[in-house]
Amino acid sequence: MARDVARRPNAVPARSLLALALGAVAVGAVAIGALAIGRVAIGRLEIKKARFKSLEVDELTVRKLRVVERETAEPHVP
Repeated sequence: MARDVARRPNAVPARSLLALALGAVAVGAVAIGALAIGRVAIGRLEIKKARFKSLEVDELTVRKLRVVERETAEPHVP
């Protein structure tokens, strides 16, 4: 007695699913790496000198503040 094994015509082979899963993992790893590199680049951004005519701040949190006063050539005598 021989048995006939019928395959479903719409079945996806396991290799295709494995390849798709590996591709998705690779794309996710590249995306996470790009985000990490962007975050490091933004973190290293530094403004050397900025001039404003007026500055308005609603809220400000400062961990360490150092104020350096510049002395002019002619001292101000009151």
